[in-house]
Order: sequence, then structure tokens, then C-alpha cells
Amino acid sequence: VQLQASGGGLVQAGGSLRLSCVASMNILSISVMAWYRQAPGNERELVAAIRNGGIIEYVDSVKGRFTISRDGAKNTLFLQMNSLKPEDTAVYYCNAPVYYSGSYYPVSGSWGQGTLVTVSS
Repeated sequence: VQLQASGGGLVQAGGSLRLSCVASMNILSISVMAWYRQAPGNERELVAAIRNGGIIEYVDSVKGRFTISRDGAKNTLFLQMNSLKPEDTAVYYCNAPVYYSGSYYPVSGSWGQGTLVTVSS
């Protein structure tokens, strides 16, 4: 699957952004989708994931602030980000990882172009 993320930008701390990720196929047929981010000097980390059956998981640092969702009619995955903090600054990527035994394994072939989110203090 090919994925294209967009929606990043520059925002002040406390602000909001909504990221979008358009898939090249029926997004509801993809069993797992996720958002990752990579800050300068850091490894890429899982931010949020959604699995068939409506199971959603978030990294602790974004719980209560970020919301992952998907729209089958638009073949689009979203990440609504509220109460943004400077530490949320990163390039955000979407992926269709494999979920196995409680862990998510990103698929190298499904990384889309990332979108840069910059949060100023």
C-alpha cells in the first residue's frame, strides 16, 4: 500500500493540527494503521495505532491529546493533535504495520512521505 501524509506545519504550543494520510487502497481492508514520528536525533516511535475492531492505542505522552481515526469513504487515516507541546515537534509518518504478539512492526515498504510538525514555545 502506498501512503501519503500531509497536514503538518508550524503551530504555537497549545495549538492544534490535524494530519491526514491517504491510502492507495480501501483503508478499511487494512487491518492495522498507525502514526509514527521521528524527532531530530531520536529514533522513530509509534504514536498511535488503530486495528480492526476499533482497537486504539497511544503512546503515553500523547494520551488525552491526540486522536487517531480513519474514514473509509476517503481512504484516509487522521491524527487530530490538540494541546500541542514543543516536544511533539517531529516528522510524522503513517504506516500499515504488522501487529503480532502485542507489538507493532512497521512495514518498510509502506512508509509514506512524512509531514513536519513544528511546535514553538
